[in-house]
Amino acid sequence: MADSKKKKDKDLSYDELVAKRNELKKQYMDFRFQSVIGHVDNPMQKRTMRHEIARLNTLIHQQDLAKFRAAAAEAIAAKN
Repeated sequence: MADSKKKKDKDLSYDELVAKRNELKKQYMDFRFQSVIGHVDNPMQKRTMRHEIARLNTLIHQQDLAKFRAAAAEAIAAKN
């Protein structure tokens, strides 16, 4: 299941990735608040959410680098 989730996330656009990450961050903050209060069913979910956020951050960063490299290549081609 994790492999299919990774493949699905790689196919998302930049805006969709950012929206998904922001939603997951919000859920993570809510989960942290619940854990302080003491109403958490699965405490390991916190770790899973952090890993998911980090994975989405990596995908977002990869797309940023790809855009930057494409812009740099165009600038170099325009100079020549």
